[in-house]
Amino acid sequence: MGQTATHNAERILRVGVIGVGVMGSNHARVFADVPGVKLVGVCDPDQKQRDFVAKTLGIAGYDSVEALLDGGVDAVTIAAPTHLHHEMALTCIARGVHVLVEKPIASTVEEGNEIIAAARKADVTLMVGHVERFNPAVEAIKNAISGEDILSIGITRVGPFPPRMSNVGVVIDLAVHDIDLIRWFTDSDIIEVQPQLASAVAEREDIALLQFRTASGVLAHINTNWLTPFKARSVTVATRGKYVTGDLLTRQVTECFGFQKDGSYSMRHLSVGHAEPLRSELMAFVSAIITKTPPAVTGEQGVASLEIAIQCLEAKPARVQSKQQRKGPRAVAG
Repeated sequence: MGQTATHNAERILRVGVIGVGVMGSNHARVFADVPGVKLVGVCDPDQKQRDFVAKTLGIAGYDSVEALLDGGVDAVTIAAPTHLHHEMALTCIARGVHVLVEKPIASTVEEGNEIIAAARKADVTLMVGHVERFNPAVEAIKNAISGEDILSIGITRVGPFPPRMSNVGVVIDLAVHDIDLIRWFTDSDIIEVQPQLASAVAEREDIALLQFRTASGVLAHINTNWLTPFKARSVTVATRGKYVTGDLLTRQVTECFGFQKDGSYSMRHLSVGHAEPLRSELMAFVSAIITKTPPAVTGEQGVASLEIAIQCLEAKPARVQSKQQRKGPRAVAG
């Protein structure tokens, strides 16, 4: 058996990172500097990258998940390609190891649910890495709309084609972040999806215009693509009492309020923190393990966002008939 969960807040939590590409390397870098945590090692089949990260951080490098687990870890983050999440998570959970899985939680809803069930049975913490929730600008927006009657949400997440992207399009790579934010902002499930997708220069969809309605009646839309030469990340939320807009890259959040009949209103810039989102996320994961409380992003929430993303990919938008087509030949003739 491998190491089991820590039940003592004073005990050092031994962690490992599975997959050290761009995201996993950052996980390892942050974990190496988190108080109360000892980064035991990293695991990746790419020897050159594995050795580089291990040498840089002065830790062990392993070529398999099993070897990392044998090194003695209490918790891991899985930052490997999505199609490997299911098998890797189940392997770690079977050894009593807590798991943070990068988004999306798995390739399918069924695989995601199997991970959730295994974690519950083994009584280990399972968290999904939706790091955008920990962006200080997003947190400021969430606080600004707390208790408000939300009417609509608009999110833009665009940028250039990512050189490392392989087997997914913009919906799974980018829009799943914002599907999660819409559900989090509204504290409501998405009940209607109206996607428009196109593949302009890539094999998979590289443009997505997604419209949603939540159970609470909020209308939301996401505009995402890989055709924009620069990154842009923005969120706007309209409520009955205010209009909040935020730039997630510059971390500037503005609130419009006090609307008057003559069209005037007041405006103010909201205070936004400076914390690194990934560090906040990993510390939240560690805290959930130590306190044995539900993590900031649960497996169920991760699966719910994945399910909506898949619905967007599978939905077949209906062709709208023209007015003349709907009338039919007799009505036109008359």
